[in-house]
Amino acid sequence: MQRGRVEVFVVSGENPVEALRAEIGQRRLPVRTIALALPRASVTVKPIELPAMGGEVREMISFELERHLPFPSDDATFDYLLLPDERNGTTPPGGRQVVIAAADRRVVDGALRIAEEVKLRPVSLTVASHNLPALIVRRPHQEKVVWIHRAGDTSDLLFLVGGTIALSRNVASAEAATVVAEIQRSFTLVRWRGCDSVWVSGDSQPEVTAALTERGMTVTEPPYTPRARAMLETVTDSPRGVLELAVAVAAGRLRPLELLPVALRPRQITRGQLVTAGFAAATILLALGALLAPGWRETRRLADLNARIGRLDPEVRATERVLQDLERNRRLLATIQSLETNSVRPLPLLRELTELLPNDAWLTLLSADTKGVELTGQASAAAALIPLLENSPRLERVEFSSPVTRGRDKEQFRIRASWEGSPGAVAAAVSAPVTPSPIPAGVQPRRPPSAPPAASPTR
Repeated sequence: MQRGRVEVFVVSGENPVEALRAEIGQRRLPVRTIALALPRASVTVKPIELPAMGGEVREMISFELERHLPFPSDDATFDYLLLPDERNGTTPPGGRQVVIAAADRRVVDGALRIAEEVKLRPVSLTVASHNLPALIVRRPHQEKVVWIHRAGDTSDLLFLVGGTIALSRNVASAEAATVVAEIQRSFTLVRWRGCDSVWVSGDSQPEVTAALTERGMTVTEPPYTPRARAMLETVTDSPRGVLELAVAVAAGRLRPLELLPVALRPRQITRGQLVTAGFAAATILLALGALLAPGWRETRRLADLNARIGRLDPEVRATERVLQDLERNRRLLATIQSLETNSVRPLPLLRELTELLPNDAWLTLLSADTKGVELTGQASAAAALIPLLENSPRLERVEFSSPVTRGRDKEQFRIRASWEGSPGAVAAAVSAPVTPSPIPAGVQPRRPPSAPPAASPTR
């Protein structure tokens, strides 16, 4: 792409780099940069939920990444998008809904090697179908849309909320039943009961359109912008689906889920830099106007204004300092309030249980709520745990919540205890297991040889 010129073609062969270099030379394309995109099947894309706690989102995702990737997270390049709340378009306070995209570093290096051998500077590396929303007009915040883009025998599914990618899938089949079934399964992942409309693009897919229409879904063409429609009209050759993806990748400006390494990304002017440049330009223009303004009267008036500004400057600075102190105190108050509303923490309870329980007792599950705490685990003599827990200053009314069963050399138990004192003293509760893996009661973590490991939770 260069101004109004659009050249779309497909390169194939044993040496695609040489073929691409030959095409560029034959068409006399004065290109210097290249936007790379990977097929959806080469990238892992899924929505995850982060806990509502302070911290850098990217660091939190890096800790969670290993549980969601089929390859080592150390070799992954990833990016994320914060999903807005469907009610008001903001991030929900109860937790951060994000969608992540991650690719194996070997795949990324292979794509970058193409740009290096063709001697073009890479400006982005994304998933090809993720650039399609850049071609449509702005959508309402709460609109839920499924976009089906077919390229050959595969179909990429985009699930959009207000134009933002909530999920993407790849279906390695062109059969209508398979595509429709994959859409229905994906509704569970994005927690949708349905969608407002379905958009289809790429290669013709009348069977999919008919199948979706039979299920009462509204199937239409994507609402392209006039510029995007004009560019897509230049695609007259086949395969149309692949060429439309190439147009979307080249035309995109705000590319979501960027996988290009940070060191190779082009520098972008931020909003703050634009504001600073605007103020600088305005200052220069005002200075030139003051210098060129004829007459001593205008010069005197400018001097008078500068004097007034100088007299007001201390007051403005004092007001700014007061506002900064007020904002700092407000953040401090919010922090104190959050600490008060989350006063109960599991660590003191775990420390006390570690001291009370004997070394032959093992906990596989620990959960607590406003009423009390429940322990599940194994011990040589489960009945001996009741008086030990009764001695705790935190617990009372300790009893078995289910019959004790005898294993190979241990007794399986489940004990329920209430908090000491009134239930209102507990301001918050741990509503899920503290850890999905077995928790030893001793000081040093160890696993009993007879106890099978607890299954890690899957999302």
